[in-house]
Amino acid sequence: MSAVPDQAGMQEELARAAAEQNGNGSAPTANAAPSGPPVSLRNSTEQRALSQAAALYDETIALIDERTLEILERRRKTATIRRRGWLIRRMLLLADVVGLMLAFSVAELLFGLDHGQHGVGLGIESAAFLATLPAWILIARLYGLYSRDEERTDHSTVDEFVAVFHLATVVCWLFFVLAWVTDLVDPSISKLLAFWVGCIFFVSMGRAAARWLSRKRITYLQNAVIVGAGEVGQLVAHKLLQHPEYGINLVGFVDSEPKERRDDLAHLTLLGPQERLPAIVRMFDVERVIVAFSKESYDVTLDLIRSMKDLDVQVDIVPRLFDIVGPSVSIHTVEGVPLLGLPPAHLLRTSRLIKRTTDLVLAIVSLALLAPAFAVIAILIKIGSPGPVFFRQVRRGTNEATFEIYKFRTMFADADARKAEYTHLNKHATNGGDPRMFKIRDDPRTTRIGRFLRTHSFDELPQLINVVKGEMSLVGPRPLILEEDQHIHEWARRRLNLKPGITGPWQVLGRSEIPFEEMVKLDYLYVTSWSVFNDFKLILQTLPALARSRGAY
Repeated sequence: MSAVPDQAGMQEELARAAAEQNGNGSAPTANAAPSGPPVSLRNSTEQRALSQAAALYDETIALIDERTLEILERRRKTATIRRRGWLIRRMLLLADVVGLMLAFSVAELLFGLDHGQHGVGLGIESAAFLATLPAWILIARLYGLYSRDEERTDHSTVDEFVAVFHLATVVCWLFFVLAWVTDLVDPSISKLLAFWVGCIFFVSMGRAAARWLSRKRITYLQNAVIVGAGEVGQLVAHKLLQHPEYGINLVGFVDSEPKERRDDLAHLTLLGPQERLPAIVRMFDVERVIVAFSKESYDVTLDLIRSMKDLDVQVDIVPRLFDIVGPSVSIHTVEGVPLLGLPPAHLLRTSRLIKRTTDLVLAIVSLALLAPAFAVIAILIKIGSPGPVFFRQVRRGTNEATFEIYKFRTMFADADARKAEYTHLNKHATNGGDPRMFKIRDDPRTTRIGRFLRTHSFDELPQLINVVKGEMSLVGPRPLILEEDQHIHEWARRRLNLKPGITGPWQVLGRSEIPFEEMVKLDYLYVTSWSVFNDFKLILQTLPALARSRGAY
């Protein structure tokens, strides 16, 4: 299977490009596969990239994995290459139109007889609504609701919920004000409110469905190359491979002085030194380049990044102090020099009150709604194996306090006594890893019902009792056992400034797949950059994380 043009084909393309530059170019043949913009639009960087690609083709094509070959083969067969941006923009636009029409239909079904003072029929209302759809789409574009998926690997519907809420609120309010000022129509308040709620709900759900469907298409995948095969570059690669939902296909690394690759990245290839990057981008249709601390000089790296802008490539740069850059970071400038601003790491009394009030209300409501499920799970646990329904364990809480955590028992009653027998199975201690966290995949001490509860994280539900008692929060750092907590020192103990949470960054991003040291850094960033919106986002992200069940054991 030929995934990319062979060397002769690439040389032919170069010849056509040169002929175009000389003014006597000819049209490409019917079966020529497009691999870039029309030859008349190629810049000098692309010309050099194509020339170098032809010379390196035989050397590099053998290094590429089957997945990359499949993506390239699919693209080369099409008359026009379709990428993530093309797919996701159309899917989101369709979702918005369908969501708006559903919101309008529901409002009409609920309050269709209420036409206000100026009786306007359903036909006129429907025609007027359909006529405003292009304006809705235009405003959504101004809000940036169609471009971020192509730029950001982890962008989700949760990230844009505020923008969707704001868009629906502003447009509905403007319509009401315009109707009141002009007196052309007298909109029903109840119908307008129903449309507003429906708009937020159906558009958000439609966008989530559009992304879910898009991620199943090979068109959604972006070929990516990491510049720098050192510790940071390999860490980025590991994280991307842990999240297939990001839709990133890693072609390989580019580095002149690579570090020995970690075991879980052995299948990723080294494509060569940095100077080959433009050729690699053109040869393998790379859409994203991630710059992650190579040993090249500042000027060389800067020139490389600038050359990527000539090749229409998304460039992501890992900041030098990425360990302390959280979601609350802001960017401002001093005479053109960008500065990353980190706000003071403290919570106001009002913030703590909001967090505690939200915890208490949601926990009490959840316990009331889940009471029947608690009863069913308790019966299944008692039938499955002898022992108590709840597992209780001392954990480290906020401000150095300790508390007893509640969980549904998922192991046999003597599991703690048998822990030493299975130390060699600890996932985090294998291959020279970090044994400070004890996690065993397919733990033999787990009961049959316990395995089911752990897979879906139902065993965590009794922690709602800890939330009501004020010992835990719905969202927060991971609650550590005392044995793990003794390994937390100095700056990392700031994670105790907030109550431990049922969910949090560790649970959302991978749970047991995340090693101890990285878990500590995630908790530190969460605490030092806490916000109400971030908690809300983590709660919503917990739902798809539970569905994926990754790291749940």
